[in-house]
Amino acid sequence: MQYQHIIYEKKDGLAWITLNRPERMNSIITGMLREWRSALLAAGEDEEVGVVVVTGAGRGFCTGLDLKALQQDMAVESAVQELDRAGMDLIETIQSLPKACIAMVNGPCFTGGLEILLTFDIIIASEEAVFGDTHTKFGITPGWGMSQRLPRIVGLMKAKELSFTARTFTAKEAESLGMVNRVVPADRLREEVVSIAGMILQNSLRTVATVKDFYNRGMSTTLAEGLKIEKTNLTNVSEAKDRVGGFKK
Repeated sequence: MQYQHIIYEKKDGLAWITLNRPERMNSIITGMLREWRSALLAAGEDEEVGVVVVTGAGRGFCTGLDLKALQQDMAVESAVQELDRAGMDLIETIQSLPKACIAMVNGPCFTGGLEILLTFDIIIASEEAVFGDTHTKFGITPGWGMSQRLPRIVGLMKAKELSFTARTFTAKEAESLGMVNRVVPADRLREEVVSIAGMILQNSLRTVATVKDFYNRGMSTTLAEGLKIEKTNLTNVSEAKDRVGGFKK
């Protein structure tokens, strides 16, 4: 498939998706969301791909909705509805994809971009990355899960502070809040992501997919129900035997 708003590449078991609207800091339009989802689905079905990495071209990761493009659309209400559906479809795909999804945050990530980011499995950020939830600044209510995922990650009181103030915060603060896994210098960002992805690729990718499903489904229910989810999926005994047998005594 030919892409206009993203770049899709494969190398050494990794699928690389680069949001490619650098002139607009990779701000969100419907077309980009649809292409992003299409690339994820392609990676999900590709047996040569074990891990998916998403990053941004240029100086930004994803700075939220492209409000300028939205305002220029003659059918604004219809455009907003299409954008909302495309965003929800993308988020569902990230969460249900049977492969680990890593976000390589190379620069600013705001609002709608942050909502999408919070659905990734692992987030590695550059020291130059900054974050913010600016919904309240623009008088827009979140619709892609910010109000539910952010407090589950950073705690209710901190989530309220970040959303109510709409302030920008650093990658280091995001790391301290548990919002990102690691923060590294910009010149080491790709190296760090490749290293983590490499560790994942050494493991049973089928089991990685199952454990991802356990975590995501469990976080949306009670502990008791989450334990039931885990118990209903037994380890593939033949694969486990082969892998355990591969270890040297």
